[in-house]
Amino acid sequence: MAPPLLQLTDIHLTFGGTPLLTGAELSVGEGERLCLVGRNGSGKSTLLKIAAGLVEQDRGERFVQPTATIRYLPQEPDLSAFPTTLAYVEAGLAPGDDAYRARYLLEQLGLTGEEAPANLSGGEARRAALARVLAPEPDILLLDEPTNHLDLPAIEWLESELKAMRSALVLISHDRRFLESLSRATVWLDRGVTRRLDKGFAAFEAWRDEILEQEERERHKLDRKIAMELDWLRYGVTARRKRNQRRLAELGAMRRERREQRRVLGNVDMTVSEADLSGTLVIEARHISKSYGERRIVDDFSIRILRGERVAIVGANGAGKTTLVEMLTGRLAPDTGTVRLGSNVVMARLDQTRSALDPEASLTDVLTDGAGDTVVVNGQSRHVVSYMKDFLFSPEQARTPVKVLSGGERARLLLAKALASPSNLLVLDEPTNDLDLETLDLLQEMLADYAGTVLLVSHDRDFLDRVATSVLMAEGQGRFVEYAGGYSDMVAQRGSGVGARTVEKAKAQKAPKPAAEKPAAPAPRRKLSFKDRHALETLPARIAELEKAVAELAAKLSDETFYARDPEGFARVSARLAEVQGELSAAEERWLELEMLREELEG
Repeated sequence: MAPPLLQLTDIHLTFGGTPLLTGAELSVGEGERLCLVGRNGSGKSTLLKIAAGLVEQDRGERFVQPTATIRYLPQEPDLSAFPTTLAYVEAGLAPGDDAYRARYLLEQLGLTGEEAPANLSGGEARRAALARVLAPEPDILLLDEPTNHLDLPAIEWLESELKAMRSALVLISHDRRFLESLSRATVWLDRGVTRRLDKGFAAFEAWRDEILEQEERERHKLDRKIAMELDWLRYGVTARRKRNQRRLAELGAMRRERREQRRVLGNVDMTVSEADLSGTLVIEARHISKSYGERRIVDDFSIRILRGERVAIVGANGAGKTTLVEMLTGRLAPDTGTVRLGSNVVMARLDQTRSALDPEASLTDVLTDGAGDTVVVNGQSRHVVSYMKDFLFSPEQARTPVKVLSGGERARLLLAKALASPSNLLVLDEPTNDLDLETLDLLQEMLADYAGTVLLVSHDRDFLDRVATSVLMAEGQGRFVEYAGGYSDMVAQRGSGVGARTVEKAKAQKAPKPAAEKPAAPAPRRKLSFKDRHALETLPARIAELEKAVAELAAKLSDETFYARDPEGFARVSARLAEVQGELSAAEERWLELEMLREELEG
């Protein structure tokens, strides 16, 4: 077996007085695909920084093969020392690396390379940082929340790019679909130590639950044994004899073991404050449009949203999702058309930008709006500290200012504030950002039980599949099309994913057109990249495989007795047929595009 490229052994680290890592380990071999999972605050990012050599452990060993190259993607990249995004990406290249790849990756991620770092949004800075770590094609990629601030097209592109790379991967992400697609092994960081499962993330949660159930059984046995020994100590007439001092010492050892056990953190207890039911019709929009200058954001859009529906809005960043939400909720007037809210609609909002949080305010002030120390939830008055505990905040954090909270803690605080407000219409803008997987599960369950209506903007495909009853897809040029079901249903109906970004740069839109403009010089001809040439060679065989699969699945469905024999199997085969047809359509379109480009270049 080949030696690992990177090895962390018996890693210990303490921040303040609390041990964060108490014997954590990590081994990364050539080409391995690992996901690193655990609760918010468990130390995942810190362990990744130790692996990258950016944080020194208190105890333990870090070994890296001398020839191995490592690139690390931080959650908050710093581009301030560079004049442009291209300069930032090129600074990450080593001698002999392909400089063209830096420009290629920036272009694929929707950047030109000429952007000044000071003017970048969070999503654009994340894209530049991704280009920097991907460009050298290192031996090991350490990626901390790579999908944060990315839109769906960028996430799907990144997923495809990482699959094609030979680099070993260590991923931290809250995006289930992303982890399931890329991981081949799972490392669980829990209470300071790591456990490894040599299967992808899809098998993790069942494995984790089995371990936690076994721990609970062992804890119960220990409690019973302590109770028995205490009973002997109180009532046994021989308890004080010298020969029984060993038994007393064992009881003391059991008590210490029980006291020192680090139990799993509790779960968030989400309860949404529900107002009286709204009318059956919640929102009705008729032929609404919105433009900024010559750019059409929403074009002739109509929809009726009924009570109990969960409508998700997806698409590229800048496609007009937030503008559409603002119009549908009455906060922004359309240029044309009308929006009508139904009777008795009471709205609560979750703002993804965290702008609702004053960095200097304490948690108590945020939850009570600075009025006392009680929160009214579902008509009942609760002390703010009790309510904070439902969202895993300690009593000591009651007077903590918002500015010292982590991203995950801020996300939980915003959820706590939004859910305390009585509502029958929840408007959630990127609610999954920075939430750990367990909290995401509880949020999904809460939304499933919510009697009101949900308007949702999200780039989390798994979350959309679990929550949404319909999806509004930004198709470009201000067009939004509604598809029944979740994200996967939308993909099956469209025959492809969210597609390439089509959003133009704001600067280009605002630039005034010269009065007398010379004919534009012809754009330089694009060259076929290695990836394009490889696709041209392999796509015909792939298309043939998909055509064969479509024929086989269609043959199964043509059996008149299939549905009567196995309704669930019939549904699975139908879903698979739609999926394969979508893949076939996408492959044919890609091959046709490349073939036309090849003919143009050769002609």
